[in-house]
Amino acid sequence: MQQLAEHGIHVVDSGFVRPRLDAIHLIEEGGRVAIVDTGVNDSVPRVLDALAGLGLGPDNVDWIVLTHVHLDHAGGAGELMRRMPAARLLVHPRGARHMIDPARLVAGTIEVYGAETAQRMYGDIPPVSAQRVVEAPDGTAVELNGRRLEVLDTPGHSSHHLCLFDTRARVVFTGDTFGLSYRELDAGDRQFVVPTTTPIQFDPQALHGSIDRIVALQARAACLTHYGPVFDLERLAGDLHRQIDALVVLAKTCACRFEGAAADMQGDGPGSLRRCLRDGVRDLILAEGRRQGWAGSEDDWLRIFDLDIRLNGDGLAAWLVRTERLGGQPAADSRSDAGRSTASMPTKTFGEPATSCSENR
Repeated sequence: MQQLAEHGIHVVDSGFVRPRLDAIHLIEEGGRVAIVDTGVNDSVPRVLDALAGLGLGPDNVDWIVLTHVHLDHAGGAGELMRRMPAARLLVHPRGARHMIDPARLVAGTIEVYGAETAQRMYGDIPPVSAQRVVEAPDGTAVELNGRRLEVLDTPGHSSHHLCLFDTRARVVFTGDTFGLSYRELDAGDRQFVVPTTTPIQFDPQALHGSIDRIVALQARAACLTHYGPVFDLERLAGDLHRQIDALVVLAKTCACRFEGAAADMQGDGPGSLRRCLRDGVRDLILAEGRRQGWAGSEDDWLRIFDLDIRLNGDGLAAWLVRTERLGGQPAADSRSDAGRSTASMPTKTFGEPATSCSENR
């Protein structure tokens, strides 16, 4: 367990998939605890051990906060709530119903991973009693033994994503909004971030705005679920903006290869849209590693990012289906998918991607 000890913030490795992939954060104030994201059911003993290491137990937990309900973040919530009778579950209004009745959440996970893999990774997802669920729209604030924790609505990775700002420590818990940053690739003290476009609600315009909101907090650190605290947030935000725009260009370029033809949205063989996107994401990862001077070899980078490359490519495909009418699906309004109009958010433009196939040629 890593610590930002002077602020009562502790990082617990959830054990999901591999070491230092998936973090659970504990905030401790005068013997009371908030848990930010939960990992999966198999992570519960690790949380209990971390509490015991602080001289605390399940009865000391007041809040379990979910940045969003993707199961690597929320899969352990039902079991933790069962073990922690005093805790309340704080979750985005769009995600609350999926914790109370997880049937659609489980079905969506099976659609992405397949039934066998989903069961192996996440197990059974128990529901949470509606009486213990607190919906947290933008601007919600809760107290942890007098310590103020503020909620920001931060769409872009998903439409039901929130970030939690610890006003005393000036640390923001960002889930997936501020990207991925794996500690084994840090080059000395220089950290990095890579955006995540996991299916199915990637919205680049909204994500740009949410990143700007995080930077505007002037936080000393951002605690990422993947993985742990990062600093120098203005520099990292610039890197995220640049990479998001590159992902949009990649997606539109791959889409143009299928202009006027039905795109194969399921297959991943040579010549498929999915292969085009995954290969492009892989190339962008390698380019970013070279640019930032990541530790390890390129083979190490590809091993560490293997799952992310596949999921990011598939998330871009889902975005194209919504916005480009690929695969015979109607395009959706990304503003309503994000839960609010992104035009009202402060948004930087880091080079507009091409808007037509002729511009990509």
